[in-house]
Formats: sequence, C-alpha cells, structure tokens
Amino acid sequence: MTLVLGIESSCDETAAALVTGDRAILAQAIASQEAEHSPYGGVVPEIAARAHAERLAPLIEKVLAEAGKTLDDCVAIAATAGPGLIGGVMVGLVTAKALAMASDKPLLAINHLEGHALSPRLADASLEFPYALLLVSGGHCQILRVEGVGKYQRLATTIDDALGEAFDKTAKILGLGYPGGPAVERLAREGNPQAVPLPRPLVHSKEPHFSFAGLKSAVLRAHDAGEHADADIAASFQQAALDCILDRTRRALSAMKPVNALVVAGGVAANQTIRSGLEGLAGEFDLPFTAPPLALCTDNAAMIAWAGVERLATGGEADPLDLKARPRWPLDPDAEPARGAGVKA
Repeated sequence: MTLVLGIESSCDETAAALVTGDRAILAQAIASQEAEHSPYGGVVPEIAARAHAERLAPLIEKVLAEAGKTLDDCVAIAATAGPGLIGGVMVGLVTAKALAMASDKPLLAINHLEGHALSPRLADASLEFPYALLLVSGGHCQILRVEGVGKYQRLATTIDDALGEAFDKTAKILGLGYPGGPAVERLAREGNPQAVPLPRPLVHSKEPHFSFAGLKSAVLRAHDAGEHADADIAASFQQAALDCILDRTRRALSAMKPVNALVVAGGVAANQTIRSGLEGLAGEFDLPFTAPPLALCTDNAAMIAWAGVERLATGGEADPLDLKARPRWPLDPDAEPARGAGVKA
C-alpha cells in the first residue's frame, strides 16, 4: 500500500495527514491559529512560525497513532516547501527532512499550489487531466490549465491583491474579525447584493488577469461614507467579486485548449455563492464542475500527501535533504509576466 505522510505549514494552519494511493485519508489533524492572530486582524508571520514549531510534532504523532501506523509504514514524507510565509514553511520542511533522515524514507518537497491544484483529484477519482483550474486563496488568484502532475499552463493571475486577501480586508473594514472570508459570506446572506455600486475591475478587458485592489478600496470608501448597512456592503462586495471571477474565467475558457472539467480549489472555493456561480459557468461550456469538499479547500496536509502520491505514481524522484524552502514558487515558471508590482505569480 502506498502511504504518504503529509505536512503543511505554509501560513496559519499546522497540519499533518496520512493518505493512501487509493485516495483514503487514514488520519488527518489541523491545528488552527485563529485565536493567536485574531487580535491583529490577520496573520502575523512570527507568531505563525512559533505556533507551527510548537504544534507540528504532536500533530504528526497524533495522526500516526489514530491510523495505527508508524513511519516505517510510510513510503515517503511529503511537506510543503513553498510558496508561503517562509518561517512557517521552514518549520514544516525541516521537520520533514528530519523524519525522512531518521526513517530512511524519501523526502517529497511539494509546491503548496500544486497541493491545491491536485486536491480535487483526491476527492473525485473520475477527474482526469487536463482540466481548467481556478485557484483562489488568500495569497493567489490564478487560472491554469492542469495538464498533469508538474505540468501547468497559467492563463491568468492577479496583478495586485488575491481574492482571499480582499475578503479578509473587507471583513476587517466591517469589523467582522479574522478569518474574514466565512464572516463576509455569512453577513452577505443578510444583505442586498445590488445595494452598493462597486467597481468590477478588468471586467470585459482583453487583458486576461484579475485585479481586486480597487474593489477593496471602494469597499472602504462605501463603509466610511456611512450610507449603507454593513450587510449590504458585504453582499455587494461578494457579488462584485463573483462578477469579476465569472468574467475572467469565461474569457480564459474561451481561449483555452479543450479540457475535461472546470475545477475550483483554494480557500475561497469554500464560498457557496462563488461555487454556484462557477457551476453555472461550467454549464455554459458543457463542462462538468468539480470542487473539493470544504475540508480540502482550506490549507490542509491531506492535499500535500496526495500531491506526493501523485508524484510517486508518475515516477517522480525524491528531493535532496539540502533543498531550501521557497517563499515564492510559481506553478508555471515560463508564463509571460503580468504587469503590476504586486503580481502574485
């Protein structure tokens, strides 16, 4: 049995999981840092790294015990090696190196974005390459053609802010606390999505990319003006974000080589309004729509372990123990650079 131990520590979730080659998650554990970061309205890198260092070893022990397994039962140790907050990434990667060395198992250094990109295949065995992927999270907003393990064509990225970041900043403006995405979605259910006139940056533009900085600024101005209820601002923001997502994804699908499905992944993929909108868009192109279960949308170690399983299945090699953590790591390093100093590649 192919069994891979996965470790994830790229942001503010400390996680470990055991995943098999036949898509079974034998055990997984996630330690949230919500309480540590909530007073600051966002993730503080130093606090996150310290929390990872304190919690990771007990989590690994926990998942091994729950599954009734030891490191000897694993065929490899997979860990996020980037991109992410470098302190947290280093904690997870160094831990994985130590375990690999102690157990004489291969180290698999996984791109966090590839973990998200392949996570729908962990939940859906029928999903075949190639597929169109909208990857939306706190740090990234991209459209890619997923051609296979390690084979990605980036068609669009954000030229400034990621959508998850815009959700978090909107929550902070409205005093909803952290994490912001779920809080904005809950409040939006009580509001009128047409109440506040907000911009749709780059909608109908021939440029393929996303932009959310202007939308975020417009939310701040609308709130400071004091003319609209917070619920209406939240609902109008969410609708504007969805309109941007649908317009940009529609453009990408029209320009893309044939694919087998439209897939969404990443933390923002947990938003039900965005999921529903994308499902309708997939119907326009006669494509199946796939989204991972909510537990696999946010950062988790099961997707990292699964990415390791996928690499092994394609004959991928182990990584050297002197491999360095990477704060940035594009899935498509050959993609044409997008404009903007804040590009999230």
